[in-house]
Amino acid sequence: MAEFTVLADAEDVAEDAAADIAQALRDGARTLVLTGGTSPIRCYELLTELDVEWGRVSVLFGDERCVPPLDPESNYRMAKESLLDRVNPATVYRIPGELGPDEGADAYAEVVAAAAPLDFVLLGVGEDGHVGSLFPGHAALQADGLTVGIHDSPKPPPERVTLTLEAIRDAGRVLILATGQGKAEAVATGAGKAQAVAMARRGEGPSGMIANARWLIDRAAAGQ
Repeated sequence: MAEFTVLADAEDVAEDAAADIAQALRDGARTLVLTGGTSPIRCYELLTELDVEWGRVSVLFGDERCVPPLDPESNYRMAKESLLDRVNPATVYRIPGELGPDEGADAYAEVVAAAAPLDFVLLGVGEDGHVGSLFPGHAALQADGLTVGIHDSPKPPPERVTLTLEAIRDAGRVLILATGQGKAEAVATGAGKAQAVAMARRGEGPSGMIANARWLIDRAAAGQ
């Protein structure tokens, strides 16, 4: 069953997440899967200041938009600027999203297969409970294998590549970050991060389908 830890604010979540990742890498984790979005940026910045032997670490990604690697929408670019350029891991395996959903997913499946089972997977969560590019009710939730191409994401851009639920569930450790109430419109309609967390606690939505996950959430996301 998933474990939920409530902290005071987003800064505390970032600090705990960075410390958790660093300790896992010191304890022998060799593959670290990064997530995109805005939630992990502060975590990545703090992680650069911690004692980690990055020369032993291979970095992968949980999902990517089908854009060039240095596009402003690229998860790889965000991680590169906030973390990777400052710590120089042994290997960085970015998702080749610019190849398109199908070719990109096929190419990345070979990378993930060589690294599986993954040691540590970091995820954010959307107001709708999506993780990576796995959205509620989407056919990709039932995909076999390690990666899947998305052609019709409900959140733009529509074309993406993501790890499957199977690949995430098989990981040694999964850490999910949730901070803030969510966008104003989502809060006004009764959604927001608090509802996403509540759904996960009930085992609903993509984020609730990862029973082995540890959650770090702030009071706003917990609905407090």
